[in-house]
Amino acid sequence: MVSLNQRAKKMGLLRNYKLILVLFLGIYQIAHSQIIPGAYHTDQYLRFLKGKQVALVVNHTSVIGNTHLADSLLALGVQVKRIFAPEHGFRGTADAGAQIDNEVDSKTGLALVSLYGKHKKPTPEDLKGIDIVIFDIQDVGTRFYTYSSTLFYVQEACAENKVKLLILDRPNPNGHYVDGPVLDPNRFASFVGLTAIPIVHGLTMGEYAKMLNGEKWLANQVQCDVLVVTVANYTHQRAYSVPIAPSPNLPNDQSIGLYPSLCLLEPTIVSVGRGTNTQFQVIGTPNSAAGNYTFTPVPTPGAMDPPLKGQLCYGMDLRTVNTRKLGFSLAYLIEMFEKTGRKESFFTSASFFDKLAGTDSLRLQLLAGKSESEIRASWQPALQAYKEMRKRYLIYQD
Repeated sequence: MVSLNQRAKKMGLLRNYKLILVLFLGIYQIAHSQIIPGAYHTDQYLRFLKGKQVALVVNHTSVIGNTHLADSLLALGVQVKRIFAPEHGFRGTADAGAQIDNEVDSKTGLALVSLYGKHKKPTPEDLKGIDIVIFDIQDVGTRFYTYSSTLFYVQEACAENKVKLLILDRPNPNGHYVDGPVLDPNRFASFVGLTAIPIVHGLTMGEYAKMLNGEKWLANQVQCDVLVVTVANYTHQRAYSVPIAPSPNLPNDQSIGLYPSLCLLEPTIVSVGRGTNTQFQVIGTPNSAAGNYTFTPVPTPGAMDPPLKGQLCYGMDLRTVNTRKLGFSLAYLIEMFEKTGRKESFFTSASFFDKLAGTDSLRLQLLAGKSESEIRASWQPALQAYKEMRKRYLIYQD
């Protein structure tokens, strides 16, 4: 017969087992609810790399935990032969638009080939002897952010040279919506927009690669052999905080959320905060009528020669704006245009503004005094057609 002490002891052990089980299940559920980028799933893609000559299209965001993808793959015995670096370079510290030179990575000894400036597309010589190219870069879901253009040219080069492309997908922090004018590639194609997609395209890089193939947008309609390693536990409506700043002037989630709306101000007389520690979170111009908030751009890493350097700027502090609720807005552009006199001189480069917008209609509508609702109405037919087309290429729940 079991004594009361023995029974109590057994009950205590049972409670401990239950507690351990609850803790285990909790940890399991947390692990299986976290968003996990494709790069982390080495079990899904290492078999494709065995015995292959590999090239990487990567930058500072291409990590597994705290370790760069290049270092991880080399440690696993993968034959990494070459690294291609996009705008801002391999380490992600170069100014926007700065010339990136070919060099050698001091840590790995691997050759670094810049895919920026005049050499945006890998050449047959660059891909000679390469069996597979891995693309792993954190994007922000905005057409004029140039990493998607780098993917376009890499995918096209891989297709032309019969090289497999492996995309280690990452979440899109602006992937919860689609908005803005659709680019006219016949008139306004450039490195800040190559294809007929809106400013906020609602795609991960893996989904965009599928679209490039499916819509036959690559040169001569070539088709690339693409494999996408997907993000675990991600949907387009799920908020994602980017753990590493994707470029020097997008330092946090607020700047990433405002970027689609504020980048249109770059070819104007308005500063978007380059040369401050609030990049893409404040706007201002030397005209005191533009607002009460003030700042003065100065040389900073990633913006050594910022627009309006050394000039006191008046404008707005947008650090508390709910960017997820706001989405893409023309309000800041229109307000600054109106407060500074509604003149053609507002645009410091009309041609570059049109390339960012993907059309000249937006600039002309501003000059004609059109309201935001009128401007938005004009791009709806093309935007709705894009949204329908986009559905065919989604990997993740919308």
